[in-house]
Amino acid sequence: MFPLGACPLEELCKPHQKFLSRKQFANPPIYQGEEKEKFVKTNGKMQLRGSLVALLLYVSLAAADFEDHFRSCDYNTPGFDACVREGLNSVRPYFKTGLPQYNVLPFDPFFAREVTATRGIPNFGFVLTLRNVTETGWAASKVTKFVSDLKNYKVVYTQSFPEKALAGNYEFKGAFFGTTIINKGKFTLTLYDLIQTSTVTKPPGQKVKAQMDVESIKDLKLHITNLGKGIFENILDKIINGAWQPGFVVTRRLINELVSTAFTEIFDNSFRNFPFEKIYKSRALAN
Repeated sequence: MFPLGACPLEELCKPHQKFLSRKQFANPPIYQGEEKEKFVKTNGKMQLRGSLVALLLYVSLAAADFEDHFRSCDYNTPGFDACVREGLNSVRPYFKTGLPQYNVLPFDPFFAREVTATRGIPNFGFVLTLRNVTETGWAASKVTKFVSDLKNYKVVYTQSFPEKALAGNYEFKGAFFGTTIINKGKFTLTLYDLIQTSTVTKPPGQKVKAQMDVESIKDLKLHITNLGKGIFENILDKIINGAWQPGFVVTRRLINELVSTAFTEIFDNSFRNFPFEKIYKSRALAN
């Protein structure tokens, strides 16, 4: 299993070494007193070491499996963008598990603790804050276009989502003609047949920045609590969900700002120190 002289734990590499079964470990039949205590400690350490080795092997295999999806992607060839696009679509299961070996957290669902958007001026405008937001749907998405601009440290890609769902808490603070409005509650939002384009940049020494642009959606379902009690809230639900298309032109910019703010933080935390050089290699440099 290991090259000569590369065994990480000598005790585990000796051909005569043998682990005890769980029953033997729990009830050693021979040793008593101090000998029994020493026996249990020694074999406990060996089993722990064995577990650590198994964990290291698992992580190594998981990393190799992920990298295999991009093995053919050579950034000095014309087919690089298409190769990355196909690779991204093939690793969608990792959206749910993340990549612990690279310190990348799961994206489906992803969690945003707080996102804020502001519109207007101090006495005529509003501040919308979303808290504890959960979003699902990434594992079912598909990258339909990927364009790299490596000289400018930028990539642009378009995704289609059959369904994307968000849920969380909201707080609205507004001021209009001297009147202050404060409201808070919960919201759920489901978007159907969503097309979204993302622009991600990472200049050397700087944070990752993500800009999301919701291009189109076929339908949406939105529910906001605490807009009114009983029948009034249900009426507002029907108005919002039945006549959202005209307002989408206005709300689209707000949605883009909220999503971009959330994903800038998520992308930066996950990919600021990501070892892209291990994933994308140039055969020209390798040769």
